[in-house]
Amino acid sequence: MLSRLVNFLRACWWPSLDRYAHKGSDASGWQDGLLWYKDNGQHFNGEFSMAVVQANNLLEDQSQIESGSLSTLESGPYGTFVGIYDGHGGPETSRYINDYLFQHLKRFTTEQQSMSVDVIKKAYQATEDGFFSLVTKQWPINPQIAAVGSCCLVGVVCNGTLYIANVGDSRAVLGRLVKATGEVLAIQLSSEHNVAIESVRQEMHSLHPDDSHIVVLKHNVWRVKGLIQISRSIGDVYLKKAEFNREPLYQKFRLRQPFRMPILSSEPSVSMHELQPHDQFLIFASDGLWEHLSNQVAVDIVQNHPRNGSARRLVKVALQEAAKKREMRYSDLKKIDRGVRRHFHDDITVIVVFLDSNLVSRASSAKGPSLSLRGGGIKLPAKTKAPC
Repeated sequence: MLSRLVNFLRACWWPSLDRYAHKGSDASGWQDGLLWYKDNGQHFNGEFSMAVVQANNLLEDQSQIESGSLSTLESGPYGTFVGIYDGHGGPETSRYINDYLFQHLKRFTTEQQSMSVDVIKKAYQATEDGFFSLVTKQWPINPQIAAVGSCCLVGVVCNGTLYIANVGDSRAVLGRLVKATGEVLAIQLSSEHNVAIESVRQEMHSLHPDDSHIVVLKHNVWRVKGLIQISRSIGDVYLKKAEFNREPLYQKFRLRQPFRMPILSSEPSVSMHELQPHDQFLIFASDGLWEHLSNQVAVDIVQNHPRNGSARRLVKVALQEAAKKREMRYSDLKKIDRGVRRHFHDDITVIVVFLDSNLVSRASSAKGPSLSLRGGGIKLPAKTKAPC
């Protein structure tokens, strides 16, 4: 049965994965089929590794790592910025975040002359406001953009402090060395906003006490209004502004009852952590990774192998787990093209940031290597149709 399925999928391949064969450079990363990766690079506080595997016809995951000045001034402060943007409904929101969030953060850092929780929250709000303006402008010609949104996970290392901000269900995990045992423990740093989590469902009920159907169990999956699993996002304007929840938006997105207050929020959960010498590395990843790997398994994989290629290794293990769940070989899974591949796993983005304690503790005014890199994917014309 499985062999017939694989043969059917082979017949559906268009175009062939051969045209995505190895290409790229050490500076910009390499493309191998649907996998893009940069095995090793240098950021302000140490080394990093980055990988993206595409499952959707158009890559909905976007990502970036920025290192150097975190303001518009040469004087800094200096540090490292990491962003994972897991889009849904299309790539427009995640692409928008990739273009504007870091620029907003630099602007607010310049105004306040320092990095802070407030700077990060303002950058999120400015990004949300900007995308709302884009939806308003495009509504007459492209109303479906109102139903596009994105999770948004950010990490900032500056002056020995780590800031983690999140909306949605991407995740940041710290690998911390326990000196007494030599173990490296996984510590989840990000708060997630997925209504599969009971506390998130309770939060939604407390915010919407008059709506008994604010969270619905549909096909054995908890969803906000029966539509979406996350309670916070950038975009998804159709669940934040009632004037965009109407025709000509597709009927499946339109609610029967009008709403007075936003159903979803764009307010990030933000936390601060003073980094310690025994903090070894950080794993930032979209939920495509965490569907298949636990926090501790991911940390063990990074800890027990060379740093070079850490992110690509995590992606490979996740794909092997995805293949195992479908009772197929990893080698066969890799042959399935974008679009069809989404039936087997989600887009997966991973950035592993290693922390050199000597570099982490240096003053944020000290200059270090400058870096600006975005996660890759298959470059396609905007109106390209899905394979098969």
